[in-house]
Amino acid sequence: MDYAASPLVRDDTPQESQVSWLAVRGHLNAQRFALTDEVLSEADEQTRRLRLLTRPGWIANEPVPLETVRLLRDPAPRGRPGLDGTEAELDGVRPRRDDGTTILRYSEAVAELAPPRLFENRSCYRLLEVDTASGSPTLTFGSSSYFAGVIDVCEAAAHEFAAASISAPSRVGTPFRDALGDSTDLARRPVTTAISTLTIRLDRRTVDAQFLVHWRDPAKVASGGGLHQVMPVGVFQPSDDATWNKDNDFDLWKAITRELAEELLGRAEDYGSDKAPIDYPTWPFYADLTRARDDGRVGAFWLGLGMDPLTFVTDMLTAVVIDADLFDDMFAQGSPRNSEGHVVRVEDGTGAGLGTPFTEHHVERLLHRERMRPAGAAPLGLAWSHRKRLLGN
Repeated sequence: MDYAASPLVRDDTPQESQVSWLAVRGHLNAQRFALTDEVLSEADEQTRRLRLLTRPGWIANEPVPLETVRLLRDPAPRGRPGLDGTEAELDGVRPRRDDGTTILRYSEAVAELAPPRLFENRSCYRLLEVDTASGSPTLTFGSSSYFAGVIDVCEAAAHEFAAASISAPSRVGTPFRDALGDSTDLARRPVTTAISTLTIRLDRRTVDAQFLVHWRDPAKVASGGGLHQVMPVGVFQPSDDATWNKDNDFDLWKAITRELAEELLGRAEDYGSDKAPIDYPTWPFYADLTRARDDGRVGAFWLGLGMDPLTFVTDMLTAVVIDADLFDDMFAQGSPRNSEGHVVRVEDGTGAGLGTPFTEHHVERLLHRERMRPAGAAPLGLAWSHRKRLLGN
C-alpha cells in the first residue's frame, strides 16, 4: 500500500498521545505477521519468497561451514550514521510525557510506557561491511548498542508503519521509513545483528530429524513478540560490557554455544565475564560441543544474512545439526519454557517429542500457515532446500 508522506498534525493531549502510542504498540505486537505481509505485498518475488530483504551474495548458494566465515573487527569509531531514530520524521508517532515533553527515542517510550521483562541496553557488534566475493563471507564489525541498533530505529520504523496501517484511509505517511531509503545500506543506520540458528536433532541410523521452534512471548521480549522463531536466537554481542569481552566473544560459534546453553538449558546469562573473560576451553558445555563438532557429531553452517522487511532487524542465518544421542545427552532435560517464551513440541505418539519433525508437512505448515518471524522462516526454508547437504544423505 502506498502511504503518502503527509505530516501528522498533533492536537492531542500528552495523555491521549500515550494512549495512542500504546494502542499502536499493541497493534504492532498483535499483528506483526500481517503487517509484514502488508510490507511484502509490494516487494519483488524473491523477497516475498524469502521474507527477508537481502543484497546479492547475502544468501549462500549452499550451506557454508561456519568455520570458513571470517569476522573482522574495526574498532575505530565511525561517524554518526545517517539516521539514528531521533529525527523529526518520527514526531508524528512520538508520545509525550505528562509534563508535555516529547519522548524522543523509541527505547525511552518503551521503557516508560510498556517495558517488557527483558529490556537492557548492552553493547553489540555493529555490522559495517559484508564481502561475499570469495564465496566464504567476510563480515566487518564495529561497535554499537542494542537500543541504537534494534529499538530506536527498527522498532520505531515498525511502529510508524503500524500507525500508518491503522490510519490507511486518512493516508498518514511513513516519512521515517522513506528517509531510511535502502534499508540494506549498512551506512544509513547503526546495524546490529542477531544470530538465528535452526537446531536440528538427527538420528543418523533412521535419518529421522526434528528441529526446534520457539514461540516468543510479547510480554517478555521487546522485538519479534507473538511470533514463532527458530532457536536459539541471540543478539551478536559480548557476554558483558567489560572491554576484554569484545575480542574474546567475537566469534559466531561461541555466541551460538552461549545461546544454546541459555535457551535450551535455561542457563543464566551471567558468565562472570564482568570480572574476567570467559575461559571457553574449560567450560564443559562449550568443550563438549566443540569436541563433537570436531569429530563430526555436530555440524554448524552459515546460510546467509537478511533483514526483516517490517522492522529492518538484521539476522545472520545459521543451522546446527546435532547427532541424536549427543542431543539427548546434552539437551533432553532442558525446560520447554525460558525467559523469552516456550519451545513448541509436536506430539509424536510416544510422549517424548523433543520438537517438530523435520518433514515437508511441518516445514510447509510453519512457512505458510503459522505466524513465523521472517528470520525464522528463512533459515527453515533454506535448510529444507539444502536438507541433503545438512543431513548428509
